[in-house]
Amino acid sequence: MVGNSFAPGTVGLHLIGDLPLLRPEEQVFTAMLDGWRNQQLARNLAFSTIEGREKAVRAFVLHADAFPWVWTPQMVDEWMGDLRSVRNLHHSTLRTYQGTIRAFCGFVTDPGYGWAAICQDRFGTHPVQVIHEWNAAVHVQEAEAGPIKRAFTRDELQAFFDYADEQVGQVRGRGRKGWLPAFRDAMLFKTAYAFGLRRKEARMLDVVDFGRNPRGPEFGDYGVLYVRHGKAMKGSPPKRRSVLTVFDWSAEILQQWNEEVRPLFSTAGSGALWPSERSPRVGFTQMNTRFSTYRDSLGLDRGLDFHSFRRSYVTHLIEDGWDARFVQEQVGHEHASTTSIYTCVSSDFRTRTLRRALDTTLTAALQLERKP
Repeated sequence: MVGNSFAPGTVGLHLIGDLPLLRPEEQVFTAMLDGWRNQQLARNLAFSTIEGREKAVRAFVLHADAFPWVWTPQMVDEWMGDLRSVRNLHHSTLRTYQGTIRAFCGFVTDPGYGWAAICQDRFGTHPVQVIHEWNAAVHVQEAEAGPIKRAFTRDELQAFFDYADEQVGQVRGRGRKGWLPAFRDAMLFKTAYAFGLRRKEARMLDVVDFGRNPRGPEFGDYGVLYVRHGKAMKGSPPKRRSVLTVFDWSAEILQQWNEEVRPLFSTAGSGALWPSERSPRVGFTQMNTRFSTYRDSLGLDRGLDFHSFRRSYVTHLIEDGWDARFVQEQVGHEHASTTSIYTCVSSDFRTRTLRRALDTTLTAALQLERKP
């Protein structure tokens, strides 16, 4: 309580007024989290983001065996050391945890919310910021994916798709019911590559998300894909974009899927492009399991993941001479530098580019020598 009024972030404490708390430390901490949750909701942050942050704060409390008003930078250092040396977490994950603790401390030390005064009154101390420049990881580059992450080569991609198709025939030939999910996942993987989609973007597609492109009538009803669940900025709804069809085979497989195979699912009435046998939409676990099973069966390295379809899309379009700005718009990158990070051009492409540049230079030099 600040004066005679309650600060917006002290949600929960006003239920007990001036009565003594039964478990003061736990109840004040819970009220802090409730207040922080409301602040983040006011900022339009996603529920999943808020829940993940709360879990991180609770994990730090458990590791430090201390509540926020007695936290110290040394406790953070010990936690980070444990996460890195024992649990071997990725650098970006560690920085996310640090950012979460920094944000929480910023909330509970903000005078506008009154938590410092409450803690000082009840516990004789108050929370302080425990994440500073000297004990926080610095974000120095845009891409922090592990060095093993990469795009498929064209041969690898073809082998992957061929293997996926073969599994459909083998399962169906044995008279097993699993051929429908196998067919669905083969189509899903091909579609993710054909339009450069992220995993969530691919999963959340609906049948109505495709339309005609007046400039590409040869693609029929599948000339453009309207992505409605693109990667969102913090506090903003999912980012929408339209992706033009560039591969003629993608329109053919989508038409076959929607007209011949998808209606065989009992859950097809949901409108989702990729229904499951038991639910309206395929789950991430099913997608990941199928992908890793196919990858490992082919002996491909673990640097290839679902996101490699998107990396491959960018890489192959650039190699085939598509305009870099067009590719950037297709995948929904705000900056060209982000698209360039995704580009994993082959050594053959670089060799051809170098050869073409050298030949152009030599031709120009010879023409100058021939002039009188």
